[in-house]
Amino acid sequence: MVQLQQGKFDKALTTFEKLLTTAPPELLERCKMYISICQKQLDKPPLTFSTPEEHYDYAVSQLNTGYYEEAREEFNAILAAHPQADYAFYGLALLDAVTGHTEDCLDNLTKAIEMNPRNRIQARVDNDFQSMADDPRFTELLYPEVP
Repeated sequence: MVQLQQGKFDKALTTFEKLLTTAPPELLERCKMYISICQKQLDKPPLTFSTPEEHYDYAVSQLNTGYYEEAREEFNAILAAHPQADYAFYGLALLDAVTGHTEDCLDNLTKAIEMNPRNRIQARVDNDFQSMADDPRFTELLYPEVP
């Protein structure tokens, strides 16, 4: 059931098909209904995006709803097609901050800032980096000393 709620329809389908063979009679109809739902979802055409920015918005929506694995897949797909997409590195940095991957957050945010220095300004006010605020490396990245 959790797989179904998480949108992992292929895994849920497999689970319900296995359950169908051993389920008590009172659960058979419910299993069949869930199998039907999974099949309908799997038959839908895959999402397509007109621009990488539109794809980024979708990835951020996955992040914001707690679908972290899916968000990471989407950010990485953007980077595979557009390696210079600084905003995708920024999105990965956000995801890493939210999920407690400090080193990855710093690496991805560094890349995002190197590609587009405006990301430094954005990160200074982005609440999603709150967990990083006490890390001196993060502070140094956002507020570098100017010689």
